[in-house]
Amino acid sequence: MAKLTHLDEKDRPKMVDVSQKNNTTRTAVASGIIEVTPQAYEAVVNNTAKKGPVLQTAVIAAIMGVKKTSDLIPMCHPLNLSGINCDVEELPDLPGFKLYVTAKLTGKTGVEMEALTGVSIGLLTIYDMLKAIDKGMVIRNVQLEKKSGGKSGDYQR
Repeated sequence: MAKLTHLDEKDRPKMVDVSQKNNTTRTAVASGIIEVTPQAYEAVVNNTAKKGPVLQTAVIAAIMGVKKTSDLIPMCHPLNLSGINCDVEELPDLPGFKLYVTAKLTGKTGVEMEALTGVSIGLLTIYDMLKAIDKGMVIRNVQLEKKSGGKSGDYQR
């Protein structure tokens, strides 16, 4: 079995030392879906939700989530991010929304956790803003879509 990198020789938790790694450009894209009722979907697309502009707020929250990842996930390194992008796809047939978050930097460690955290926080923000209309929303398929850079190379789902 492979040794876990977040445990030391005495099986105590540690943050991985990346000081000897080379700086490379690293990008990660994550996505996730929130299913909502037709009523909640219409409130979002017609911008009539009582708490304000749902998708714009979710995008801001996703960006904040990316930036705060090392405060939330214990073994994540604080990163000097060079870019964050969020896109929302309307899914009228579901109904629901698919959120994509891209995180980028030039550094010694990847940004997969940052992209995944951004998606999670963005989707939770949609939930928070619509819960008065729809308590049965489902968040699903939060996943890494692709990553590039670093020793492990590229990945595409």
